[in-house]
Amino acid sequence: MISIQNQIVLITGASSGIGAACAKIFARGGAKLILAARRIDKLDRLAKELVETGLTASANQIYLLELDVRDRPKVESAVNTLPEAWKAIDILINNAGLSRGLDKLHEGNFQDWEEMIDTNVKGLLYMTRYIVPGMVNRGRGHIVNIGSIAGRETYPKGNVYCASKAAVKAISEGLKQDLLGTPVRVTQIEPGLVETEFSNVRFHGDAEKAKNVYQGLTPLTGDDVADVVYFCATRSPHVNISEILLVPTDQATATLVHRK
Repeated sequence: MISIQNQIVLITGASSGIGAACAKIFARGGAKLILAARRIDKLDRLAKELVETGLTASANQIYLLELDVRDRPKVESAVNTLPEAWKAIDILINNAGLSRGLDKLHEGNFQDWEEMIDTNVKGLLYMTRYIVPGMVNRGRGHIVNIGSIAGRETYPKGNVYCASKAAVKAISEGLKQDLLGTPVRVTQIEPGLVETEFSNVRFHGDAEKAKNVYQGLTPLTGDDVADVVYFCATRSPHVNISEILLVPTDQATATLVHRK
């Protein structure tokens, strides 16, 4: 097991859910955190919580980045203008992602499609492209991509979301192949049902619909996924955990779920 004390960890989509949970567990391990998200007010609250609860030694251990990963010029600018003390990123957690709508493909909403593809695929690519060259040059680094069980198997009305997460799987595998011969590691985590803001976002704020997704079962929490991310990041340097499928005990496949 390796220490992540003072390692620089950049987490996208850090304002809530899995991203915020990752921030907490890596702060507890002594990492320096670059927290990136569109909602800077939520990042501010999270940073204060990390300091007030003693999870991080001081506010100097946290750098906040208001960032929409879909905006390539802004991603480039954000990475290139990081203060000198924050440039040498050790771990990139590509967590920013979302699902929009649950429609048959031939009835789908174009705006929903673009938001999913731009965030889940292109955003992940932009972050990776601008950060990984530095890891290769420094001879150390780890990229953790948050995929989904939806990237392994499609489900009715999940079409474009499933495609975007299948892309994350292919990109992760291709990146690992391209980095062969370097010490840089690549991990893909594929969660099943996780109770976060995910379903609320999918249903455009319809809280009732979102609640029904998790009715009658015990879903994963953001902390459950963060715990697995941390495990992967702290393995011995010669160990690369390439892929983990993580589901609740009440879930067997993307669609086969036991509800009480």
